[in-house]
Amino acid sequence: MKRVTRGVLVAGAAVVAVAVAATYWSTRATRSLGAQVPGSTAASPAGSASSPPVSVSTVRVQKRDMPVQIDATGTVAAINSVDVRPQVGGVITKVHIREGQFVQAGQLLFTLDARTAQASLSQAQAELQKDQAALADAQRQLARSRELLAQGFVAQGAVDTSQAQVEAQAAAVSAARAAIDASQVSLGYSRITAPAGGRAGAIVPVAGSTVQAGTTTLVTLTQLDPIAVGFNLPQRNLADALELLRSGGGTVTARLPERSKPATGRLQFVDNLVDASSGTVKVKAVFDNKDQALWPGAFVDVRLNVQTLKDALVVPQAAVIQGERGKTVYVVEAGNKAQPRRVEVVHAAGLEAVVTGLQPGDRVVVDGRQNLRPGAVVVERAGANAAPRPAGAGSAPAGSAAASAASVGEP
Repeated sequence: MKRVTRGVLVAGAAVVAVAVAATYWSTRATRSLGAQVPGSTAASPAGSASSPPVSVSTVRVQKRDMPVQIDATGTVAAINSVDVRPQVGGVITKVHIREGQFVQAGQLLFTLDARTAQASLSQAQAELQKDQAALADAQRQLARSRELLAQGFVAQGAVDTSQAQVEAQAAAVSAARAAIDASQVSLGYSRITAPAGGRAGAIVPVAGSTVQAGTTTLVTLTQLDPIAVGFNLPQRNLADALELLRSGGGTVTARLPERSKPATGRLQFVDNLVDASSGTVKVKAVFDNKDQALWPGAFVDVRLNVQTLKDALVVPQAAVIQGERGKTVYVVEAGNKAQPRRVEVVHAAGLEAVVTGLQPGDRVVVDGRQNLRPGAVVVERAGANAAPRPAGAGSAPAGSAAASAASVGEP
């Protein structure tokens, strides 16, 4: 019995060993076969020739000049704005202008009651005539004294006294003439003229109103053409602004929210300090304003052209991928295969970016890049191959793929 049992056990072990070996070779053969059959569960890695093409849209890399621009919000301000106040008190006899009227420098605006000033002038003129008569008499007395001195009838002291009287009367005449000048100035203050050209604002006093010297504002004159726009620049752009001033001022555009056509001016002023609280510097540009589109106090969108990048390589910002190791784009190479390529963003504005690391005419992937792997075969979407729009030509709708990816390549 023991020999039979041992034989059975040895036979069973042999059967098990044969079964295990058969299973091992069968599994290995199946894996090897599956690696050779397309569509099997052991498919090739993504990006191989057997993977289905990825639908993408591409654009060509453009080589062109790219303006470097700074956008800001500015405030329109008048270059000259004058509050006209009387320099003497009195009663307004006549108002010569209307509210909102454009006036020229030197134009008559108001007339004050000048009777008191005219009487003072007449009195000063009469005093002058009196002093001139006294001077003439003193000069005659001096002449007689000198004749008598020559004949020995008077002493030298009499001549000296006559000389002193002449000099005193001459001083009185000069004082009378100064009094006349002062009276004429006061009389001139009764005619209030425009110190500068501009548009007249609200006129508060009317004829018959009493005004006080240096206190009552009669009207405000505001110059509208040319006109200024003030805005702030970041501290990092201070050197660019100063360079523009040295070269004659850079081009600045100002656009009102309700107008499609912007106004064009030039940079004129850069402040002499940087605001420590905001890290910005105040600048000012001057615009021709013949159509009076820009009005003091209005807010405008300002764009300053800092420089122009010559022969720049321009791609859509949506094509730039920000990764852990830097920025890349997918370029479609021979055989419609997409390959990543490292780039550096030199400047980004609007929907476009200036990059290095590409060649003019390269096809870069814009839409569908999230589905790509290195070496993946791509197919162009119908009607999707288009050149990038210039900066500022428009903005993508909120929530679109281009809008969401526009900030990817921001330096």
